[in-house]
Amino acid sequence: MTTDDAPDTPPSPWRSAPFRLFFTARSASLLADGMLMVSLTTAVLTTGFGPSGVGYALAAWMTPIVLLVLVGGVLADRFSPQTTMIAADLLRAIAMLLMAALLALGEPRLWQVMALMALSGAATALFQPGLAGLVPQVAQDIQRANALLRVSEAMSALLGPGLAGLLVAYWDVAGSYTVIAGAYLISAVGLLPLRRLATQRDEETAPIWHRLAVGWREFRSRDWLWSVILVWSVFGLFVFGPALPLGAALITEQHGANGYGWIASADGAGTIIGGLLGLRARPGRPIVAGALAMLMFALNPLAPALGWSFAATAAAHVLGGCGFAFWGVMWATSIQTHIPLAVLSRVSAYDVAGSILVIPLGRALSGPAAEAFGTARVLEFSSAVAVVLLTVMLAVPAVRRLGREPREATPPPPARLAAADG
Repeated sequence: MTTDDAPDTPPSPWRSAPFRLFFTARSASLLADGMLMVSLTTAVLTTGFGPSGVGYALAAWMTPIVLLVLVGGVLADRFSPQTTMIAADLLRAIAMLLMAALLALGEPRLWQVMALMALSGAATALFQPGLAGLVPQVAQDIQRANALLRVSEAMSALLGPGLAGLLVAYWDVAGSYTVIAGAYLISAVGLLPLRRLATQRDEETAPIWHRLAVGWREFRSRDWLWSVILVWSVFGLFVFGPALPLGAALITEQHGANGYGWIASADGAGTIIGGLLGLRARPGRPIVAGALAMLMFALNPLAPALGWSFAATAAAHVLGGCGFAFWGVMWATSIQTHIPLAVLSRVSAYDVAGSILVIPLGRALSGPAAEAFGTARVLEFSSAVAVVLLTVMLAVPAVRRLGREPREATPPPPARLAAADG
């Protein structure tokens, strides 16, 4: 393992004006994402639709993401990631402003909330695949760029819900949606100058189905890629799915609501640490290093299952958050340095779809499983499955052999943007 002090390390992303614009835009959209769930839950509950209404609204938001993320990848490769992401931010801002108007003018109907959340989810499906395709265009040091973005994500996850709660408490729910819309607009404005960046495109006249097929061929032709996503899908069903709802319930029972809040913050702090570690550590086998770090995530469901003390549970979540963030940096960097730019957004869309598709199913099944076997038993099972799946991942020869081979040098940005580089 080496660090960024090595003489052949690319310059810091902060020296790139395009990266600074992208980082600002991404941070704004992440903050909006972090605020959205609190604002949505409050809006649905205060208008009398109850917990089931929250579930319907969340399903309305999640379903278009699952259904349209592959199309989002195709469009990002066809028109450029910047274009689709700007369009997505504008759509999300419109949806949030309409939500604010509905709440300000009276009590909205549930179908109206669901329709606007579906619009926001469809826009998110357009936005997400382009992230992978844009990072290599705005930063030479792809790993450090991903690490900085991971830290921003963790900070937004910590600050977003709190900011939404303050706005709801001291202003109103409609006001919180207005701020969310403003954050998405800031993201769009930050991305707008990046439209001038050179973009590698392919098959410009090919229909969507053909472009999807090309992306699938690129995806399945790499054993390390599809094997990790296959493992990750099972991980989502048996680990990510049960860990959050059942872990939250058990931690709240053991340590109270305040204790759960502090433990959730400890997880966020661990995520920041993992992102910062990703700034420095440069392992020769990134996915192997990320998977080994991810083993610490198995402590998250294990701690409440075994009834650990508050301090031990908080420490477990710091380690789990750290491992999860470091894995995220290693995985994103591996994809962005080994997949050609012309198909990167499409391949990333298959990655996103495979990673998130089964998590809702895992969460839906966690309740019945807890009733049948007990919450602690289900979480113990999740912890054991996490270790087994990561061991299986490390046993795949293509995963173990994948190194840090960089892609061919990306052409420098146009003069207008390059001139602003420090």
